Amino acid sequence: ISPPFDFYFFICAFNVATIIHSDEALLAAGFIFTIHFFNTHLRPEKFPMDLVIFTGSIDEEEFKHERPLEYKRLKETGTLEAHMTAAPSNRIVVLGAVFGFVTVLIGLLLLALIILGQFFY
Repeated sequence: ISPPFDFYFFICAFNVATIIHSDEALLAAGFIFTIHFFNTHLRPEKFPMDLVIFTGSIDEEEFKHERPLEYKRLKETGTLEAHMTAAPSNRIVVLGAVFGFVTVLIGLLLLALIILGQFFY
């Protein structure tokens, strides 16, 4: 095999690998976002979103329902009261909700662009 052919073959193989890898990365990112979105934001008990991530606190009844084993352990060891905090202010809740909705909309936009990019370009 002649040296120019080796170089040409290397360049073509590199370009094909780059294209395949970038498409695979877009599909993986889209899949991860989609699974996360449906498992996090479209759960009936937490629709439209769980604000715990933004406020840093959870109601005791909700904690009992969602994490019964951890609640039981904290209650039995007597450390539950040490983990109690004041309810978040309305300002924090509103800011968290606005930030959450904006990021969900950005995620949906990016997902739509990934789909458009895969099928139309």
